[in-house]
Amino acid sequence: MLALCCGCQFSTQLNVFEQQTAIPHQSWDAKLRPVFTIHITDTTALYDIYVTLRHTNDYRYSNLWLLITTTYPDGKSIRQRVELPLADATGRWFGSGMEDIFFHRILIQHHAYFNQPGTYRFTFEQDMRDNPLPNVMNIGLRIEKIGRRQPVAAEAEKQVNQPTAQP
Repeated sequence: MLALCCGCQFSTQLNVFEQQTAIPHQSWDAKLRPVFTIHITDTTALYDIYVTLRHTNDYRYSNLWLLITTTYPDGKSIRQRVELPLADATGRWFGSGMEDIFFHRILIQHHAYFNQPGTYRFTFEQDMRDNPLPNVMNIGLRIEKIGRRQPVAAEAEKQVNQPTAQP
């Protein structure tokens, strides 16, 4: 198994979780599935969830497809296919760049909340046609606490048929 080089940053003042995984040799093999683990204690908070990505200017697609598996504290999991737009129709990168390296912070869920206290695991799989996927340097997860959920009366909560934003 490959040893992953991870950088982890926690800030209680900013209420932010951020972790990056370096992609070995800037070539993301589909077998490499970075896992990001976060422990949640506050189930009343709202969060914005981002995927972060760093790639070279030689990355040849305008997007990146990910399979994201979220594993909940009770062991249940869901898997979602998510498209990350990286460039416009003319090929201009959306992220910030310096020379030939570009960084993206892409919002994948706004006003998310976590129903259960405990440990959540997010597993990322690249789901592109190329395997390995060249010119990808880092992939990461950023979760920002942005506010509080509004209290909902028990009766009103029972009547809601549509699921709300959950990771």
